[in-house]
Amino acid sequence: MPLRKLLFILMISSLLGIVISQSCRWEEKEDRMDPQPVVTEYPTISVPDFQGDSALAWVERQVSFGPRIPGTKAHRECGDWMVQLLKHRGLHVIEQKERLTMYDGKTFEMRNLIASLHSKAERRIILAAHWDTRPVADMDLLLPKATFDGANDGASGVAVLLELSRHLDSLPEDIGVDLVFFDLEDYGVSEVKDSYGIGAQYWSKHPHLAGYRAAKGILLDMVGAADARFCWEGHSLQFAPEWTRQIWQKAQALGYGDLFVSVSCQPVTDDHYYVNTMAGIPMVDIIDLRSEGGTGFPPHWHTRGDKIDIVSKRTLKAVGQTLLQVLYR
Repeated sequence: MPLRKLLFILMISSLLGIVISQSCRWEEKEDRMDPQPVVTEYPTISVPDFQGDSALAWVERQVSFGPRIPGTKAHRECGDWMVQLLKHRGLHVIEQKERLTMYDGKTFEMRNLIASLHSKAERRIILAAHWDTRPVADMDLLLPKATFDGANDGASGVAVLLELSRHLDSLPEDIGVDLVFFDLEDYGVSEVKDSYGIGAQYWSKHPHLAGYRAAKGILLDMVGAADARFCWEGHSLQFAPEWTRQIWQKAQALGYGDLFVSVSCQPVTDDHYYVNTMAGIPMVDIIDLRSEGGTGFPPHWHTRGDKIDIVSKRTLKAVGQTLLQVLYR
C-alpha cells in the first residue's frame, strides 16, 4: 500500500476515535447532569382495629357511677376517673373549670376536660363529646322528673373517645389530636336560646390554650344505639360540607352504610354549632337523628329507656373505626 494512502487511513481512524470518545463523554456528562429521580418510600401506617366490646365496657363504667348530673357525686367521681385514665394513656390533660350560672339561675362548676396528643403539633383535629347527663327524663311519659342513666346520650360518645385514646401512639408527630369532653351540654331547655351547650360555648370563647386553633373537628352525640341512623346533620352541611361527606364516605367504605346514610336531615343546636359559630372551627356532628316519632331523636331520648341494653358494640365500633380511618388516612 502506498505510504501516502496508509497515512491518510491512519489520520481518518484517529479522527473517528476522537469523535466517538467525545460523544461518549458527552453522554456520560448528560447522565450526570440529569440523574434519574429518587423515589422515597414512606412506611405505610396500618389503621388500628377499634374494639367495640371495649368501648361498650367504657359505657358500662360511666353508667356505674350513676347519672353524671352536674353538681353530683357521680359527676365528680366520673370526671376524676376520666382524668386519671387519660393521663395513664400518656395524654396531656387540662381541666377547664369555671363557675357558671344556668338559665334557671342555678350555678354549677363547669368542668371541661381536654386530653391532647402531640401538643406542639400545629396541625390539629378535635374529637369531642359531652360527658354530663341531663338532670331529668323530661321526655318520659310516666316519670318526666326521674333521672336516667344516659348510656347513649353522653356515655356512648365518651366511650368511643376513651377507647380511641388507646390507638393514637402511631400517629405522626406533626398531627395533633385533642379529645375534648364538654360539660353542661344537656342542662338547657328549648324555650331558652343558647341554654344548651354551655361547656362548648365557654370553650369556644375561652379555649384551653391562648391562640388555640384546629383545622377541623368531629362531635359525637348518641352514637351507640343498635338501630342508629347517622345522616348529614344540617349545621354540619352548612359549615363543613366536604368534611361531612368525606367522613360518611369512609364509613360506607368500611361497610357501615346501614348506619351512615347519605341523606340531609335537620340542623341541631349541639356543641358543634358553637364550635363552628364562635370558635370558627369546622366541626361535623355524628348524631343519631330519626324522622319518625316527632322529636327528631331516638325514642329513648331523654327517657329512662336510655340505658345500657340499647347500646350496641357494633355501632360503637362503626363510629370508632371511622374516626381511626379519618385520622390514619
